Amino acid sequence: NDFYYLCGVEVPHSYLLIDGRQRKSALYLPPRDEKHERSEGASLTAEDIELACEVTGVDTVCNREQLADHLEQVNQIFTTESEAEGRQTCQDTLRHRRAMIEADPWDPSEARQAQFRHSMAKLAPQAGFSDLSPILAAMRLIKSPAEINLMRRAGQLTAMAINEAMRCTRADLYEYHLAAAAELIFLAGGARYGGYRPIVASGENIWNAHYFRNDCLLTDGNLVLMDYAPDLGCYTSDIGRMWPVSGTYSQWQRELYGFIVEYHKILLRLIRPGVTPRQIYDQAAAEAEPLVERATWSRPSFQQAARDVLTFDKHLTHPVGMAVHDVGSYHDQPLRPGIVFALDPQMWVRDEQLYIRVEDTVVVTDSGVENLTAAAPLELDEVEQVMKQPGVYDVCPHLLSQDGS
Repeated sequence: NDFYYLCGVEVPHSYLLIDGRQRKSALYLPPRDEKHERSEGASLTAEDIELACEVTGVDTVCNREQLADHLEQVNQIFTTESEAEGRQTCQDTLRHRRAMIEADPWDPSEARQAQFRHSMAKLAPQAGFSDLSPILAAMRLIKSPAEINLMRRAGQLTAMAINEAMRCTRADLYEYHLAAAAELIFLAGGARYGGYRPIVASGENIWNAHYFRNDCLLTDGNLVLMDYAPDLGCYTSDIGRMWPVSGTYSQWQRELYGFIVEYHKILLRLIRPGVTPRQIYDQAAAEAEPLVERATWSRPSFQQAARDVLTFDKHLTHPVGMAVHDVGSYHDQPLRPGIVFALDPQMWVRDEQLYIRVEDTVVVTDSGVENLTAAAPLELDEVEQVMKQPGVYDVCPHLLSQDGS
């Protein structure tokens, strides 16, 4: 993601050198592989100097082998120390993977970033090294108008996919059928694949916040929690909606999900530039407290869970961009235009292992906020209406086997 962010190139085994002294950039590309081109088509190579400069904006295009010569006289090198985000990965998952590798005595794998730095240290023993990752994270946190336009389209596709999953929901399907319906919308809309592993959790599976197996049968009486968004032009979105398998929310589902939806709407209304997340939480709690006290709750634990929502301080959860959990931080500073994040208020009824959430991807604007995934219904009555509409499996029942598996 960092490499693509800086030059827009997707050619494997390429390198980018930005010379801060000369204010020049050089792209190092591999040589032409004629055999590979015969099977997969042309790829950008070191021979395509004029084309590569035109489409990337770099000043110079070089053969990959020249990078070693250009590093010989360098005294200071900034390179990313964070592991590279590839398909459907973000920094928290990469850190977890690295921890698993390091805890395994039979896995000697070293991070590629560390290997790369060791190689450069041999080529430029005189150079000092610094971490470029924090600088890029701060840059990536603030999205440009072009990035926001791309994420706006990704958000629209996300909402369309969630709507289709709602239409398709019924008790004889499996969780993965809803992910497949969403994937159809993504691909038809120009995305390459999902931006992260689909979360389609029903019943008890909802308690696992990042459940991914999606292999359980949908059952009447249960809720579905779905969280899935596309990778569109190397940018994604984030969303969370919960709906009843039966098509009608039960009383307790309306109490809990209905409250978190109302709280979500309060937070959304309060987001604007110049205020901190802490200020938003405090004001939202003051507005929502009367709702907690006036509501009729089926169980005392529900009311206590609602009270706990008002003191939780991570409802403006994480940046969204090239990764679903994108880089950069905004929690301890006033919000700025161009910050895109997941608005994801959450509720836990721990004694009963009930987890309730609703999520949208929003961007801070000059005057307030724009909800990029607003086309997915939020109000419970609207969700029930969407679920009455025919879905792709109603129109094309032959997509499913006789037993629904």
